[in-house]
Amino acid sequence: METAIKTSELQYDLPPSLIAQRPIEPRDASRLLIVDRSSGTWRHGKFAEILDLVRDGDCLVRNTTKVIPAKFEALRDSGARVGGLFLRELGPGRWSCMLSNVKRVRDGERLRLGESAWSISIVSRGERGECEVAVEPSGTASEVLAAVGRTPLPPYIRRDTDSSRSDAETDVDRYQTVFARTPGAVAAPTAGLHFTTALMDSMAAKGVTLSDVTLHVGLGTFQPVVVEHLAEHEMHSEWYEMTQGAAERIRTARAGGGRSIAIGTTSVRVLETIASGGELRAASGWTNLLIYPPYAFRATDALLTNFHLPGSTLLALVAAFAGYQLTMAAYAEAVREAYRFFSYGDAMLIV
Repeated sequence: METAIKTSELQYDLPPSLIAQRPIEPRDASRLLIVDRSSGTWRHGKFAEILDLVRDGDCLVRNTTKVIPAKFEALRDSGARVGGLFLRELGPGRWSCMLSNVKRVRDGERLRLGESAWSISIVSRGERGECEVAVEPSGTASEVLAAVGRTPLPPYIRRDTDSSRSDAETDVDRYQTVFARTPGAVAAPTAGLHFTTALMDSMAAKGVTLSDVTLHVGLGTFQPVVVEHLAEHEMHSEWYEMTQGAAERIRTARAGGGRSIAIGTTSVRVLETIASGGELRAASGWTNLLIYPPYAFRATDALLTNFHLPGSTLLALVAAFAGYQLTMAAYAEAVREAYRFFSYGDAMLIV
């Protein structure tokens, strides 16, 4: 058994030029690093080849969360601009959100949401930039954000104020999976971005079943690990759901010799959160499950994932699944071969 690793052991050197700034077209034209846990080897391919790597009887577990236009701009009376990121709705007219330069904003201060009729007032502030705000006039988050929000791209994807209109339009479409349907995420489950509808249809025709879960990707995606021992890292809770039908499809596939193939680390966290209590079943709630080596996976047989930031909880999960040494060796290979990294980058299939 591997011993618990430290955050410093999850670091690797990544040339900035390998951070993908825009998606490749078409979606399934990305590269795919295929890693075999049993042999400790890998090979290079194209993402579309995944159709040849899945088998009749396998079950693909995909996260159907939908990214909402969670990024917004608020204006102080002075005209100063404050960047905001919606996190979740706490109740009617109450949000949890992140605000930039939050220490300069006063409790009770009202900020206008762009040129719209809406404003927010600061109710309370957390230590890490989180705020509770009251929205006036009251409206649902989806209604307000549809009017004032933008696609919440990760900070390593650069879009300055002079970015073209085509970039913004592309991000609205491409920073969303083709199977997204349940609004609530502030970041995309990026392993799913590589799939096209045609590719999913071809998999179904091959005898692969689909099991849909939901995990609304939240603040944890943006929260860096600042402690050396991963066990001390505080994961933010994210809402998840699995229906009884989805659970039964996974159980049936595995009972028949098929594999539970998780599309992305978010799907893994749903599977393992529920399986930690025993059999896979219908469940919903909030999870703050942090997976790092060593970890005994209960419901995940293969993992499709993008390449993740150094020192991140996502990389820790991959290292737990593939093994630390193999994971770091595969990442070094991906850097040598100039794979594209992070949200709009290439993918890795671990079997």
